[in-house]
Amino acid sequence: MTGALREKIASEITLSNTPGKTIRKWREELEISQHDLSQHLNLSPSVISDYESGRRKSPGTKTVKKIVDALLELDKTRKSNLYFAEPSDLSDIILSMKEFPVGRPAAEFLKEIKGVNLCKDVPLERNIHGYTVLDSLKTITTLRSSDYWRIYGWSTERALVFSGVKYGRSPMVAVRAHPLKPAMVVYIQPEKIDKLAVKLAELENVCLAKTALSEKEVVSKLEAF
Repeated sequence: MTGALREKIASEITLSNTPGKTIRKWREELEISQHDLSQHLNLSPSVISDYESGRRKSPGTKTVKKIVDALLELDKTRKSNLYFAEPSDLSDIILSMKEFPVGRPAAEFLKEIKGVNLCKDVPLERNIHGYTVLDSLKTITTLRSSDYWRIYGWSTERALVFSGVKYGRSPMVAVRAHPLKPAMVVYIQPEKIDKLAVKLAELENVCLAKTALSEKEVVSKLEAF
């Protein structure tokens, strides 16, 4: 699992429009302090801080590789769940998943599935690099924290599409609580949208949308998108 995780983190940092924020996101996901990371790399803590805040020029691929290797080496010594856990079978949780060769505009993505934007304060200016359709209840009740990164494929700049949603509060609470954030969350045929779900999406700057299409229709359209 380590090789796949290393490739995923390195790719996401390199392709990110804000690599410093992506470094911080993964550092926090692995629960590694700036001090420990900088010490492992024999750097001043201010250097890591400057990278993460964007005050320092984005790191090149060699530096990214060193940072990713350091994160995973530190994680290994702490024997965290993320590094050592055997991957679960997510076939019951992930209903469909795809990476796009190039980013697709969020507005275009929503148009394809007849989605309605629920957060007027979150502009649809981001590109979507992939999607994951998830069974909402099984995701919330059975997905282990050590497997959470796997629903993001090769980029968190993707849409998490939840089926079986009633009010939408629980999925957004889960997104809010975890360091990894999607670009968009879509609910398939929700009964009603909880105002808290919209508020949490706005706080996280995540596009929140709903679609009246069925799960089968959404999957069919996205797989052909």
